[in-house]
Amino acid sequence: MEKWLILAYVMINIVVFFMYGIDKYKAKHKKWRIPEATLIGAAVFGVLGALAGMYGFHHKTKKPKFYITVPMILVLEVVAAVCLCLFIL
Repeated sequence: MEKWLILAYVMINIVVFFMYGIDKYKAKHKKWRIPEATLIGAAVFGVLGALAGMYGFHHKTKKPKFYITVPMILVLEVVAAVCLCLFIL
């Protein structure tokens, strides 16, 4: 069961990473873009992929909505995981 959860988490992060890359490509080529709310929402489920996409593709790194919110999501997820491990498991 745990292997499936880890695999699912890795796959979600890969998808989110490529979402940021696709949006960067579309930005450069003046095409229809992925809405910012969708990118932030995707970061909730795949925060590591979002961070890797932001800095790997140099995308949305100057927008406070992203350079503050995405790391904050990471911190909240780490705190939640620690609390889960300490108090529930």
